[in-house]
Amino acid sequence: MTAPDLPVFLTRPKHWASGVIFGSPHSGNHYPDWFLAETSLPMPVLRSSEDAFVDRLIASAPDFGAVTLCARLPRCIVDLNRGPDEIDPLVVRGVPRHPLNQRTLAGLGVIPRVVSQGRQILDRPIERAEAERRIGAYWRPYHDALAGLIAEAKARFGQAILIDMHSMPREALSHLHGQRPDMVLGNRHGLSAAARITDAVADAIEAEGWRLRRNSPFSGAFITQAYGRPGQNIHVVQLEIDRSLYMDEGSIEPRPDFAEFAQRMQRVVRKLSRLEADGAAGDRIAAE
Repeated sequence: MTAPDLPVFLTRPKHWASGVIFGSPHSGNHYPDWFLAETSLPMPVLRSSEDAFVDRLIASAPDFGAVTLCARLPRCIVDLNRGPDEIDPLVVRGVPRHPLNQRTLAGLGVIPRVVSQGRQILDRPIERAEAERRIGAYWRPYHDALAGLIAEAKARFGQAILIDMHSMPREALSHLHGQRPDMVLGNRHGLSAAARITDAVADAIEAEGWRLRRNSPFSGAFITQAYGRPGQNIHVVQLEIDRSLYMDEGSIEPRPDFAEFAQRMQRVVRKLSRLEADGAAGDRIAAE
């Protein structure tokens, strides 16, 4: 592939410290001409579903010994945090109307029907062959890379720790009573990451003065479910950041104080880049 067609950005450190990976499956912002020709939505509306600038917030991770894996294409084309079988029959012709999960019913399957506020992306369904093309060309490379990194980390360090980075619209928390959290940490209620890892992520965030909530309203989606295996020392934590803390959600531009926010996030990234789960050090010595 030529550089503009690469579906993922993978950046390795000079020395991988402890098997930590920072992923950003929703920060892609390359909108191909073929896609723009198919939708009538203006660019700001399309971009409303992006985790804009999250890739920039984790860009320092390789400097501290962690790997970063970021999407290139946006989630309105294919959603990397969904399973390849989460296909909406209202979006893709010729797929069975089998029982659908709540995400797919809401139009947020692997080929999304809507962006934020329920705005429909396409005027008519796409062919099944096109859905399969998108999954093969864009979904598969991200997950092949992620699965490969997790296997490599486990072999080298006895552990793999994925920090799955996301952002959430401020309106996503409008139903909460009392003081809203700045971030929501999800570990599928302990099924995708051990308490020690979850607590270390929480401590790093709260040390910066941010308010944190766990597993509500977001406990983790496909990536946490598919890869988190704490019993095998493979830990996945999802982190949702309130977008209004660092960007203008209307213009999709960084706030004037973005650099300050990014610096605080860099301190979090630095702490997490050398995390070690219980037993990992001994496993690493045995492997080496």
